[in-house]
Amino acid sequence: MTIHRNIPDSRGHNAYRADPAFAALMAVYLPADLQPVIAPRLDQMGALVGGRLDELALTADQNPPVLQIRDRSGAPRQRIIKHPAYQQMERVAFGTFGLAAMSHRGGVFGLRGRLHPLAKYALVYLFVQAEFGLCCPLSMTDSLTRTLRKFGSEELQARFLDRLTSQDMDRLYQGAMFMTEQAAGSDVGAIDTVARLQDGVWRLYGDKWFCSNPDAALAMVLARPEGGAAGTRGLSLFLLPRHLPDGRENACRILRLKDKLGTRSMASGEIALEGAEAYLVGDPGQGFRQMTDMINMSRLANGVRSAGMMRRAVAEALFIARHRTAFGRRLIDMPLMQRQLTKMLVWAEQGRSMVFHSARVLDAADRGDAQMARVLRILTPLVKFRTCRDARKVAGDAMEVRGGCGYIEEWSDARLLRDAHLGSIWEGTSNIVALDVIRACRRDGALAALRDYLGGCLDAADPALAARIAGALDRAADLTHAATGAEAEAESRRAASALYHAASAAIMAWEAAMLARAGPEVAGDRAALARMVLTHRLEPVDPLAPPAPMDLSGLLARAGIDAFDPPPEGAAK
Repeated sequence: MTIHRNIPDSRGHNAYRADPAFAALMAVYLPADLQPVIAPRLDQMGALVGGRLDELALTADQNPPVLQIRDRSGAPRQRIIKHPAYQQMERVAFGTFGLAAMSHRGGVFGLRGRLHPLAKYALVYLFVQAEFGLCCPLSMTDSLTRTLRKFGSEELQARFLDRLTSQDMDRLYQGAMFMTEQAAGSDVGAIDTVARLQDGVWRLYGDKWFCSNPDAALAMVLARPEGGAAGTRGLSLFLLPRHLPDGRENACRILRLKDKLGTRSMASGEIALEGAEAYLVGDPGQGFRQMTDMINMSRLANGVRSAGMMRRAVAEALFIARHRTAFGRRLIDMPLMQRQLTKMLVWAEQGRSMVFHSARVLDAADRGDAQMARVLRILTPLVKFRTCRDARKVAGDAMEVRGGCGYIEEWSDARLLRDAHLGSIWEGTSNIVALDVIRACRRDGALAALRDYLGGCLDAADPALAARIAGALDRAADLTHAATGAEAEAESRRAASALYHAASAAIMAWEAAMLARAGPEVAGDRAALARMVLTHRLEPVDPLAPPAPMDLSGLLARAGIDAFDPPPEGAAK
């Protein structure tokens, strides 16, 4: 029997323990009293991601959900049949870890109050390294609950919040967001779903074209009350129940499920609203503004997922490069491979820093800091725009590092690449989100708020590095300001990219300063990453200049460790 020893397989790795920067960054971003509680949970999730969850995700991806429209007697009965592997992942995410509940009530992990946003995002950052599809229902349930808490009546909250935040799978209500229509697409103001007030009950009529988690117990829906104004000003927000109080199915029909490139484990469908009963959320005509809050949270979650997928891609590529040999040498010892891996690492770490820091800003904004709310207003579309796009490139490069096996569906690479493409489409395509960056600058004073905030971050950083970043930030801000002019709309993407790179460099320089007490190598790596962003994304480069000497081996050696090494400090033993 021939035994093939040259195909490295990372299965069994603990995704948390194999990521040395993770524990270090948690010490920066998580409140001190929360760290000893969350670290064991991260370690638990990391073990699942490297083993059982990854197996379940592969099985669920290969066995997508099926729509059943009649029962065996022929009676109408809409039901989406999900594979048991997907259902097991639901129990992990919603049940064991309470990922949709922890931002809204106490009790998760035995703690009294709601948890800091980073606790959720850090766990999702790990979870998505195994499974992406389920993260959509998870995010929508979490975001719907937030929107209901902010804008819903006391009666609606009393009726639904307990079940939306349940960790009991038999009681849990999952959430969804039905917004997209075939004709309207990204032009939300063109939505033509109509809401009619009939005998004191709001009823919805229209078709929704792309509805993920279509059998969710509750969905937020944008519709135009009959006779309402045109455009977004005429839209109202409604809460649509799947079943009526007496147990009957509501008048919303799933027409079919989508045959998708990625997120195959999770159902997406088309829905016909045929007089479906719904409940008005908040004030009439304020639907777009209210839904925007839900969309922004979903966009940030999209960025977290993309950053997590980049980390999975980089971790796999690093593992392969360390354990595979060619021409008598390990791949990671080859200079060209070192350069390729480092490029992937820079993109992935930019994404991680941006999403973790956005969670920090979100916490301050939710506690009433108006300045941080303006900073969050621009960070969210920046993250959605650039992190989601970078994930596509990093996933593709990781597939190339694995080689032919990466093109086979038995490994993670093909699924990762397919799933990575969705982040740039959900909750606004790249053009839409880049324009939203410009809109945040033009209408909300977000650019000035971001410059001031990042300037404060740089005050703590190494002076020489801070000066370089400050210069790049000024230029990126000037470009973004210029793009706010109507005649410069075509520069919106370039401006958003420049601002993202400058912000990520500033944040990583701040992280380096915060990590200084953890050791010079830990802090030095964040500073080195910030300098690479400057050199390769923000500062002028002569493409024909002789190469500068680079020693990347140390940075790559610390970027990922093998599965069964001792856990990072602070992790569960």
